[in-house]
Amino acid sequence: MGELSKLPNIGTKLEKQLADVGITTAEELKKVGSREAWLRILHQDPPACIMRLSALEGAIQGIRWHLLDKETKESLKEFYHKHKGSKE
Repeated sequence: MGELSKLPNIGTKLEKQLADVGITTAEELKKVGSREAWLRILHQDPPACIMRLSALEGAIQGIRWHLLDKETKESLKEFYHKHKGSKE
């Protein structure tokens, strides 16, 4: 396990997915942002869900994803539906 798995919400699977898309440090994740990181993962793993997107945002903010504020959750949900074309 590397640096990213020390962040909230990042387990070994998500850390590997991030590494596979060129993100290996917390600084890189913050620079890229949760949305771009998720889009990169989505390209390689089409079933990537909104929970993964939320996990990435929580990791950047340093909190568990379920503690994200309401506005952030809504913004992520809109972004997710825009790119997935569904209402999961």
